[in-house]
Amino acid sequence: MNAFGPPRLTLARGAGAHVWDTDGTEYVDLLGGIAVNALGHGHPALVEAVTAQLSTLGHISNFFASPPQVELAETLLALVTGGAPAPVPGAAPGKVFFTSSGTEAVEAAFKLTRRTGRTHVVAAEGGFHGRTMGALALTSKEAYRTPFEPLPGHVTFVPYGDAEALAAAVTDQTAAVLLEPIQGEAGVVVPPDGYLARAREITTEHGALLWFDEIQTGAGRTGLWFEHHRSGVVPDVVTLAKGLAGGFPIGACLALGASADLIQPGNHGSTFGGNPVACAAALAVLATIEAEGLLERATLLGRRLRDGLGADPRVTEVRGEGLLIGLDLASDVSAEVAAAALAHGFIVNNPTPRRIRLAPPLVLTDDDVTAFLAAWPAILDDATGEGP
Repeated sequence: MNAFGPPRLTLARGAGAHVWDTDGTEYVDLLGGIAVNALGHGHPALVEAVTAQLSTLGHISNFFASPPQVELAETLLALVTGGAPAPVPGAAPGKVFFTSSGTEAVEAAFKLTRRTGRTHVVAAEGGFHGRTMGALALTSKEAYRTPFEPLPGHVTFVPYGDAEALAAAVTDQTAAVLLEPIQGEAGVVVPPDGYLARAREITTEHGALLWFDEIQTGAGRTGLWFEHHRSGVVPDVVTLAKGLAGGFPIGACLALGASADLIQPGNHGSTFGGNPVACAAALAVLATIEAEGLLERATLLGRRLRDGLGADPRVTEVRGEGLLIGLDLASDVSAEVAAAALAHGFIVNNPTPRRIRLAPPLVLTDDDVTAFLAAWPAILDDATGEGP
């Protein structure tokens, strides 16, 4: 089905942050499968973990558990409650529901919010949470929503980063507030300082759940295990996917404190959720991020990219944390910039007519950054017609 339009390339293989098409042309992958390929392509630790697990136990049903599933749930709960730069006061034990994708994790969390006995959810304009019907109801972009309306749910959208608008929208009938700690699909939009903390205050005041969607920002993408750790805020629910298993399909809905007991047997299910191979892949990704110091590298390389890209006057703003970077152009030429970048051997993403998004593998090298920054002025020349 033509759900994505014509593919730009047919890719044949990859190594690290590089990919090659079927004609043998090499590209630096600065999109990483849209923030998925945390360890790049063909990382030995991921290949070894998947091979070993598939050779041992490939799939079981949800009538059973497996050691990788249990270990991954315990690891994620340890990271979300204890992996912040400073100890998180009030962090509570929790439970995990595994899925096959991010949108499924959102569906699980959406159903969890209904178990509060309330149906109203407040989400943010510009937020993206997936394209299944429930997740789409929480996604604000009209172009995605309109062809499929009416959508399920009683959802109110408020401007992202506007604490007063959020306070006005949340009532004692609100089940949850859903926010991305940094909006990814909108072009990497960072909220003002104190916004997430204010969201915690508002939800607590009204007895609503605070749900952070970390599908793009989690698993080390922004230089922290979870981006909301930067705020010190403790949410009730966290959804996670994309980079978690480095390209192997997986998603997770983490619930902390009392919210962990809202889903009961028979309330939800997933055929492939908790698959032992996917869980083994995720454990390998998390262990490798730790062993290779990739959180620190994401922070350092992200800062270098933001400084270098923003030095050109045709870039009006650069945002983001770690290796989730968004930049605004002076004119609506993001499609031309993405095409020019591809011609120069770099894969980038243009989520809006004026914005470019970068989400490269965390194993991106210093040489990759040097090469992209060196090519950047010529890419802009070609895209804007200002070249020689």
